[in-house]
Amino acid sequence: MSSQNRGSSETLLLVGKVIKPHGVKGLLNVWSYSREIGSFLHSETVFFKKEHQEPVEYTVLDVSPHKNRFLMRVKGVESFEDADDLRGSGILIEKKHLVKNSDDEFYWFELINMKVYLDSGRYLGAIKEIIPTGSNDVFVVREDDSEFLIPAIHDVIEKIDLNKGEMIIRALNGLLELNNEV
Repeated sequence: MSSQNRGSSETLLLVGKVIKPHGVKGLLNVWSYSREIGSFLHSETVFFKKEHQEPVEYTVLDVSPHKNRFLMRVKGVESFEDADDLRGSGILIEKKHLVKNSDDEFYWFELINMKVYLDSGRYLGAIKEIIPTGSNDVFVVREDDSEFLIPAIHDVIEKIDLNKGEMIIRALNGLLELNNEV
């Protein structure tokens, strides 16, 4: 374990949760919200946060796949009791440690509240929710009483500008009509 309070809510991102101890030597059975081991491996440290407490930083020693979860070993957690104390804790990492595999890959926190426009310039609303599906995510775009469900696919998403907080989409035939009257 190292310093407390090094990360703030602006610099930390929730990436998983401690489910339970695994064995008696301090291993943690953890769930990754991204379901990728890289969420933990690219960061040398993680923060565990219990409800109504400040995050506490730990050095990651090892992470390995285990069934549909991961087993994590962190410095300073060496017994079942140590691991059990972290049960239910959120797992956070510093945003600066996030790794993108390509320029057209984005994290949900970057897209929430992003303004969405048609390629004609018409404003549709802001992304208020993202629904994961088997093949692609779906952006829930809302403005007043209007709601549009936009598939996160290359045929629809024309441009994402993180600096401007804007997304430009191409309205495929029937896309908006199925969602709402245009």
